[in-house]
Amino acid sequence: MTTGDDVRNAALLLDGIVHRTPVIRSRTLGGHVALKPENLQRGGSFKIRGAYTKIASLPRGSRVVAFSSGNHAQAVALASQLLGAQATIVMPTDAPQLKVDATRGYGAEIVTYDRYTEDRIALAAEIAADRDAAIVPPFDDPLIIAGAGTAALELLEDAGVVDTLVTPVGGGGLISGSAAIAKDLGVRRVVGVEPEAGDDWKRSLAAGEIVAIDVPRTIADGLQTTSPGAFTWETGSRLVDEIVTVTDDQLLGAMRFAFERLKLVLEPSGAAGLAAVLEGIVEAPSIGVVLSGGNVGAERFAELLGA
Repeated sequence: MTTGDDVRNAALLLDGIVHRTPVIRSRTLGGHVALKPENLQRGGSFKIRGAYTKIASLPRGSRVVAFSSGNHAQAVALASQLLGAQATIVMPTDAPQLKVDATRGYGAEIVTYDRYTEDRIALAAEIAADRDAAIVPPFDDPLIIAGAGTAALELLEDAGVVDTLVTPVGGGGLISGSAAIAKDLGVRRVVGVEPEAGDDWKRSLAAGEIVAIDVPRTIADGLQTTSPGAFTWETGSRLVDEIVTVTDDQLLGAMRFAFERLKLVLEPSGAAGLAAVLEGIVEAPSIGVVLSGGNVGAERFAELLGA
């Protein structure tokens, strides 16, 4: 189980490597809401935090293999570049082109697969075995979880301890790491937000065990996971208080609000927590929200918002 000290240790490692993204507020949302815009992070999302923490634990020059729809792919590619590792990334054929180009731009090799018919974990394992490489999973690893939690640590240090902490939920790395440090610091409630079509965490918490679903059909490509991971579930099932869901239309509304009122570009996945607050799905005396990423191209952004 990930602890607050694990997150603090990751923060020491990441000091000077990742950006300490600011805490911002909106009068429209109310002064009680603090936002952590990780779309301003290196690589465009919080993912560099976990990827760097994991790859830094390996011998310099290691070969690594990862699987991701985009944000983790870019993070692993960037962290590998910084640490002298050689990265191969398994990405779905329908991954946003912006994310594919950025991943390749950081020097990684890309192997594609069909997310609806092929098993990315099996494919990555085969490549890793052939190349004597270490797998850097997108969320289900103690070091990945601890690194992800540093975003919440910074938020709570800069904004003060809030009543309720809100993050998007895919595989659970961000919510688990965030819950570990949040509960350690005295946050009363930790809430995760999933797309309505991809409610594997909500179902799992209700059942008291990991529940798997089909690959969800949602615009939030970064949250298209099918079940919690073993490590993320170990921590998240104990420390996360509630999982709520938002529709794709609500995600679009949050993206529009962020762009028009906050001057922030968020991808659908990154807007999940904001959507839950805007819609009144999550309410509390004080709220901290992690805006997890902003890797969306101009054409896709315009298409989504109907410009």
